[in-house]
Amino acid sequence: MLRRRPRPAHSAIALIERRGRLLICRRRPGGFLGGYWEFPGGKRRPGERWAACLRRELREELGVTVKAVRPLMTLRHLQGPSPVICKVYRCAIARGRPRPLAATTLRWVPVRRLARYRFPPANRPLLARLRS
Repeated sequence: MLRRRPRPAHSAIALIERRGRLLICRRRPGGFLGGYWEFPGGKRRPGERWAACLRRELREELGVTVKAVRPLMTLRHLQGPSPVICKVYRCAIARGRPRPLAATTLRWVPVRRLARYRFPPANRPLLARLRS
């Protein structure tokens, strides 16, 4: 019997910059990758456009509205046996002040200091690109 390949999960990631610093969020302890730091974003719903996904996730996770959503890169990795495709976007806050609605903590961090934070291994290509 042939096994079907799992369909890829899709996520959108936001690089939100303010005064030379990027916004990062700390995942809640106890869950998947609990305690790790990450850039805000989340899973895309079936049929949802990428930019719409990002805007929705940032409203839900941070309570903000964003503008100037520009694609930067695509990350591909495996989460267990399942493929994941993450589209990374640069954007700016249009309205609201970020609040940790889905995370324990938010921080504005200069790119040169991102290496001090523990990010999921899947973020390594993005972190390398930001440093270059």
